[in-house]
Amino acid sequence: MKNFLFIFIVLSVLFSQSEHPHPPLNLVSTPTGGTLPRGSYTMEMLLQKNGGFLPKLAVGITDHFTIGMSYGLQKLVGDEKPEVSRPKPEVQIKYQLYDETLKRPAIVIGLDTQGRGAYRGKVKEENEKKILNRYDQKAWGLYVVMSKNYNLLGNLGFHGGLSKNSWENDYDDDGQTNLFFGLDKEINRSFSFLLEYDAAYNDDNSSDDIDLNEITFGKGKGYLNAGFRWVIAKNLLFEFNFNNITKNTDAEYTNREIKIMYSEFF
Repeated sequence: MKNFLFIFIVLSVLFSQSEHPHPPLNLVSTPTGGTLPRGSYTMEMLLQKNGGFLPKLAVGITDHFTIGMSYGLQKLVGDEKPEVSRPKPEVQIKYQLYDETLKRPAIVIGLDTQGRGAYRGKVKEENEKKILNRYDQKAWGLYVVMSKNYNLLGNLGFHGGLSKNSWENDYDDDGQTNLFFGLDKEINRSFSFLLEYDAAYNDDNSSDDIDLNEITFGKGKGYLNAGFRWVIAKNLLFEFNFNNITKNTDAEYTNREIKIMYSEFF
């Protein structure tokens, strides 16, 4: 596996020539100050653990306003009965308050109700039912993010922001304002390295209390994630991501995910 990944990276750096079609809307998971160009759309497919499948659609209404929705499925791949994360789609909204200039970062406000992993509603522990009403990793909720890019042997972008989720706190009563930041670095015109940190301040109050049927949540370490993004063709991007490097849950290994993105104009 290590040899295959090394060969994949080397070949990508040497032979990839396509350029990024638009600024990234997200790093591995954290939002950025990027929005879609007017009249464009992006379809994203995220392959998660336990056969999870998360498709997303985002549309550029104007150059500064992007809307989208997503619909998560669990156990889609495998021999278990597929499950819908939630019966209604989740939404994503981004509005760019200020464009990036030489002296000023881009500033975006947004809403994202899509969490990561499975959605936990009612969970049975022995003879008692507990209502969690949350994702394994909470959605960003309302957020503000700033992004600034520099030309340093290819683009180098820095991103950071604050978020507030006020609705996934029924069980742990943990609705603190959260902090996240990250960077993306172009290796060449089509290959980038991604790194981000989600402090998960809104998911560390009850980590000792929540352990239901091997369901565990944050332990206060935050989530360190990294990824590699490859522009295979002009409108087609591929990512291989490593999530939860800090082992913020009881997971024995780092969580690995694959993301495929396709962009086009109407």
